[in-house]
Amino acid sequence: MSSTEQTATLPPSPATSEQARISSVEEFAQAADYSLMESLNADPDASDDGIDHHPRQVFSGHFVPVKPTPLPASTYVAHSSSLFSELGLSNELAFDDRFRRIFSGDLSAAVAPMRPVGWATGYALSIYGTEYTRQCPFGTGNGYGDGRAISVFEGLFNGQRWELQLKGGGPTPYCRGADGRAVLRSSVREFLAQEHMHALGVPTSRSLTLYVSGLETVMRPWYSEDSRASDPDILVENPAAISTRVAPSFLRVGQLELFARRSRGGSQPQALKELRMIVSHLIDREYRREIDPALTFPEQVVALARCFRDRLTALVADWLRVGYCQGNFNSDNCAAGGFTLDYGPFGFCELFDPGFQPWVGGGDHFSFFNQPVAAEANYHMFWSALKPLIDDASPLCEEFDQIRLGFDDAMHERVDRMWAAKLGLPEVNSKLVHRLLQLMAHTKVDFTIFFRELSRIPESVSALKESFYLPPSEPLSQEWQEWLSSWRHQVLKSASAADVSAAMLQVNPKYTWREWLVVPAYEQAMEGDFTLVRELQEVLSRPYDEQSKEIEDTYYRRRPRRFFNAGGVSHYSCSS
Repeated sequence: MSSTEQTATLPPSPATSEQARISSVEEFAQAADYSLMESLNADPDASDDGIDHHPRQVFSGHFVPVKPTPLPASTYVAHSSSLFSELGLSNELAFDDRFRRIFSGDLSAAVAPMRPVGWATGYALSIYGTEYTRQCPFGTGNGYGDGRAISVFEGLFNGQRWELQLKGGGPTPYCRGADGRAVLRSSVREFLAQEHMHALGVPTSRSLTLYVSGLETVMRPWYSEDSRASDPDILVENPAAISTRVAPSFLRVGQLELFARRSRGGSQPQALKELRMIVSHLIDREYRREIDPALTFPEQVVALARCFRDRLTALVADWLRVGYCQGNFNSDNCAAGGFTLDYGPFGFCELFDPGFQPWVGGGDHFSFFNQPVAAEANYHMFWSALKPLIDDASPLCEEFDQIRLGFDDAMHERVDRMWAAKLGLPEVNSKLVHRLLQLMAHTKVDFTIFFRELSRIPESVSALKESFYLPPSEPLSQEWQEWLSSWRHQVLKSASAADVSAAMLQVNPKYTWREWLVVPAYEQAMEGDFTLVRELQEVLSRPYDEQSKEIEDTYYRRRPRRFFNAGGVSHYSCSS
């Protein structure tokens, strides 16, 4: 790409002067601060050079030093100018040759004090509160972990600690025989989705950069054109890509579980010590502003259990608010920091369905409205992993147990508050919400369009019919009008229509993720045209804004009939 072409792809510069920002790899490297590698244990069986790319059992240690596998002939696809701005990075840095090489997996381009190796972590797997080991190729759980996610940098930017991780960075000891790559299709999805969720106000990992190989391709199962099959029916050759995702840490519930299981089973003498170490590290990385370091360690553990419960319940309520379904909410996909992580088989509910599940392998237990229950299962595994760190005779035990027992009430409170805000009510009216959900399901409404139009406080149900996939019968229209009148009476009791509308428009987005509009973006990207990816990036980064008439006509509309039950659009496998 020529320098002229590079400049043309840049988004508008932030208000802060670009000259004051980090504009070289040498400056970037000065932010390095590898707290995980310095305070936790490396696998004692790991190689010194990070050349550790074949499946093997990892018996102890918190991480394995490993070098990513560089993408050959990597090309810029996109970067997040908003995240660059938050980190104090110049937009031009995304096009810097050495920066591109590093975040395409080539750590030979790194400069001190950056490290020449990255790291991958092991974790345990629990599905809906049941422990599994069979996904590990050795049947022991010692080979399950980051198979293609390799962290390559940890540092301080503007006083905030961030970890930068390559998705698709090549195989690690946890790869289970796979190639360790991500394809451009899934990388585009994750890149766009993370920044969209951030713009929606939902806690999430972030997207920094996206590069694609001009030479390397990998085969993945996918859907043939116009397929109505549940599972993929063809193999597709895809360009390999690497996206860099960013978070305060990538510690997962499954990591804590791994050491708790080892301690409980007596398979590793240092397991309890390593569990304490990683929990202490989690508190330092994710909860230090909330948990007083002057407390005793058991007291900090109790506080951690409460803080994580608060974050997790708030997160899942936010998922419901914006129509997001994680699809595969196992403990290994549950960030211990309480934010959205691992955008694989996710989706956004368009036609409202409490049982919406985009992943063909997910089942009802991970469906849209079952996410609070799935969250409780993950929370139980988190709480159980912490339990060995509190003495059974401690007076803290009762408080610790009560925090666990209070999860369901805490979750219900968060969800009630969410519905109240979404409907512009000072407090939830359960009868009103329940009747609304019945009508939405029966009428087949578009989740996002309905609540956006409702935010204008209409007097007549006719104003909501833009969100209806099917025209309602006259009796059903009358039921809608009765509900609408009852709702208006409630919301206008103590506030003006203008004030209620303004508040509702802040929680009910206009623009949402619509898979049938994302598919053309990654299909064009596979042909080397990234225009639509960047257009979507702009639209989805301003989900609450009234955008242009052209954007509204394209992106604010119901799903066309031909995309229902379409493989790769209405449903998809986790293959990426």
